[in-house]
Amino acid sequence: MKLEKAPIAWKGMLYSYTDEIQRLEKKALDEYLYWDKVKYLNVSKDVDLKALWLLIKESRKLYSIYLKFGHHEFMYCNTPQIQRIFHEFDREYGGRLVANSQLSDSDKQQYLISSVMEEAIASSQIEGALTTRKAAKNMLLENRAPRNKSELMIMNNYITIQRIKELKDQPLTEELLLEIHKLMTAGTLDNANDEGSLRDNDEIQVIDAADNEVVHIPPTHTELPALMGDLYKFFNEEEHAFFIHPVVKACIIHFMIGYIHPFVDGNGRTARALFYWYMLKKGYWLTEYLSISSIILKQKVKYAKAFLYTETDDNDLTYFINYKMEVLESAYKSLMDYINRKLKEKKAAAHFLKEGNVNERQALILQWLEEDSDRIIKVKEVQNYFAISNQTARGDLQDLVKQGYLEEKGVNQKQKIYLKSAKK
Repeated sequence: MKLEKAPIAWKGMLYSYTDEIQRLEKKALDEYLYWDKVKYLNVSKDVDLKALWLLIKESRKLYSIYLKFGHHEFMYCNTPQIQRIFHEFDREYGGRLVANSQLSDSDKQQYLISSVMEEAIASSQIEGALTTRKAAKNMLLENRAPRNKSELMIMNNYITIQRIKELKDQPLTEELLLEIHKLMTAGTLDNANDEGSLRDNDEIQVIDAADNEVVHIPPTHTELPALMGDLYKFFNEEEHAFFIHPVVKACIIHFMIGYIHPFVDGNGRTARALFYWYMLKKGYWLTEYLSISSIILKQKVKYAKAFLYTETDDNDLTYFINYKMEVLESAYKSLMDYINRKLKEKKAAAHFLKEGNVNERQALILQWLEEDSDRIIKVKEVQNYFAISNQTARGDLQDLVKQGYLEEKGVNQKQKIYLKSAKK
């Protein structure tokens, strides 16, 4: 999936700055369109699209901020539209979850556990993990050992996210980056020596699986010390010559791991993990509740194009930054949908609570069975979902057995499962 190169326009090209040109220029700036979209804009016969593209490129220079990693130069546009987006991001996303007093602490904890699982599953599926979301989530809920490489990728991702939460206030160093990569890739690479190691060769290319075309050739491995050194500095520095919004920095860090490709494999998973790390480091605690990779998984082509647009158009990072903001907005909407769904779920389970013999956890378990009468409940699942002890989870289920809501069946000498009782 290669992109068409934009035409070379020269400053001698003439155009009249009409109302139409002004409108088109603003549209291309606000929506940050590349040439493959600009050339299809609905314009009058008097508009020369190549001249329009030149004008767009020149206007973007007015807002450009330049960065350098090693000898590779990048830029992004701090346009009024981007400034507005980040202002709204800071204003709107900061305290909604805390402010929603109708959502209990246990509900928030349940969603936190669920979102971390979703992130681990989706991030691995983006990189080729072949398993269903349901099977993967059951594995994590039950804390059972992975049975194949795909499940191991997901378990590794889940463990890595937990580790990042512990490291969130630490500076990024090569030692910690290699630790994260080793956790992420343990047992999943062809050569175990590549786990937690920077690549020492250039036998790596990024291939588009759809058409088998080479879409990115990373910098040579001899450049890694300079490139990674600049990336660590960029991650850790609090102040730059100019202000860079923390979310913009997180997006750039994500992109740069993909661009540099410092590892033989596992670059994508590691890049998304570092994005998560930096967001938490800068106080964006809501990131813990957002499964960003779940959104990316649904739009893998758009994700790949965000990288391609940046590299094709003079390393303009704005394309990737804009895409990541769309992902964050979608992930946030999913969170709000969950909150609304959770409130409805609690309302639906209220009739069990009114009977006076069950607690909130038990009422929700009964609601699960109300919605799916064939569902099998396990102690480990209840323990992990509600973040309670094994003893408390077992006690909740056995109490429901005593009340006649559930039936207990032995799977083996140690494990028991719980089913909806035919008596109720």
